Amino acid sequence: MKIIKLRVRTDEEWQELASAESEEAMFVPTTDELAIDQPVIIELSSPRLPNKVMIRGQVRSWRPALPRMRIRAGAVVVFEGEEQPKLAFVRDVFSGKRQDVPRRRHNRLPVSVAVRYRIANTASYVDSAISEIGVGGALLTTPTPLPIDTDLILEVTPPGAAAPIAISGKVSYHVPAGGSGLKFVSRDSDGARRLRELIRRLRAS
Repeated sequence: MKIIKLRVRTDEEWQELASAESEEAMFVPTTDELAIDQPVIIELSSPRLPNKVMIRGQVRSWRPALPRMRIRAGAVVVFEGEEQPKLAFVRDVFSGKRQDVPRRRHNRLPVSVAVRYRIANTASYVDSAISEIGVGGALLTTPTPLPIDTDLILEVTPPGAAAPIAISGKVSYHVPAGGSGLKFVSRDSDGARRLRELIRRLRAS
C-alpha cells in the first residue's frame, strides 16, 4: 500500500487541509498522481503530535498543480470506519481539545490483517483481526473488549510466509468500537527481530 508522508507544522496549516472537506476526509498535498479509490496510508507528523499518526484512507479525487493559480497538487482522501477515531484525535489535538497526550515508544502501522488468538493457559483459538500494529503492541478487533491485563497468544502470518508467528501480549486498554489494545510482552531478541520483520512485510504489502 502506498504511504504518503505529510508534515503539518502549524494549526493554521492543518485547518487549511481539513476545513475544506467533510469530517471524514482531508486534502493531502502530493505530486504523486493517485487513482480514484486507491488505498493509501497517510503518515502524519507534526510538532503538535506526540507520535506520527498513520491513517488508512481511500483516494476520492486527485488534482495536478496549477502554479499560475497557486493551486497545489494533491488528493482528497476519505477515512472511514475504524480509522475515524484517529482522525478525530488529530482534529482534537490541533483544535486544543486534547493536550499533554503521552508519547508512545513506537509508532503504529494501520493494517487489516486476519489473526487468531488464544487466552494464556487455554488451547482454543479465536479468529479475529488486527487494525494496527507496532513493535510495542497491536489493536485487536473483538466483539466486546477483553478484560484488562488478560494474557494471550496472538498468531499472525507474515505476507509471503507459510507459517504464523506467535506473539505474547497483554490487554492494556480498550477503544470505544470494542477493540482491545495489546502490549507485547516477554520478547527475547529473536522475537523482537521476527516482529520487526513482520511489520516490514506488512508495510511493504
